[in-house]
Amino acid sequence: MKVALFVPCFIDAFYPEVGIASLELLERLGLDVHYPATQTCCGQPMANNGSEADAAGCEQLFADSFAGYDYIVGPSASCVHHVRSHMTAIEQTDSVTQVRARTYELVEFLHDVLKVSEFPWAEFPHKVGLHNSCSALRHLKEASISEVDAPAFSKPMALLSGVKGIEFAKPTRPDECCGFGGTFSVGEEAVSVRMGQDKVRDHLSAGAEYIVSGDMSCLMHQKGCSARIGMGMRFIHIAQILNGARE
Repeated sequence: MKVALFVPCFIDAFYPEVGIASLELLERLGLDVHYPATQTCCGQPMANNGSEADAAGCEQLFADSFAGYDYIVGPSASCVHHVRSHMTAIEQTDSVTQVRARTYELVEFLHDVLKVSEFPWAEFPHKVGLHNSCSALRHLKEASISEVDAPAFSKPMALLSGVKGIEFAKPTRPDECCGFGGTFSVGEEAVSVRMGQDKVRDHLSAGAEYIVSGDMSCLMHQKGCSARIGMGMRFIHIAQILNGARE
């Protein structure tokens, strides 16, 4: 299995420890992981703002950087969703089509492809609230959503359940948007902040010490909202817990 690690640009810039944890975790699971050094942004910010043509350069570089791998794995649902569903500003050659189809978010890769159920090196003796991003829920289908009458499931919860000592808080609105939404948090700042504060308060009321997610962009937003009003909540990416972080 030839695997490449895709580290989104905001993680590379602000949370490199998440990229490192993702790499170490995949290596713990016996994979030979490559990191294409030419990778940059996948093009999502431009495409999301209606500037699809402007994303072409980033998209072509992404396709060229990750060509030839069996799987491309990245710790971000929104970026993976862009690659799989919206990376259309460039010519859809066989190579581009293969890169798009082989790109997986870290949680779904662990759960669906590797089918990992235990993490014997991991122990996290804290009560956590799980935040599933809108992209993870509604595009990648990583967990059930409340507006659909169907059997409940959660891939990130299944993975975290293999970690010793962890406890789960149950917020009243578990799949509500946190308000980040990329540039929505810039264009609709007041609404975005209120949504973020409501999300953190919901987890805090449920007894969570940490909010954990597979999307660091959502956690970045919630962390800012929490810090500004002194909530004292802590935040951690799921890759860090599964890789053995204790705090």
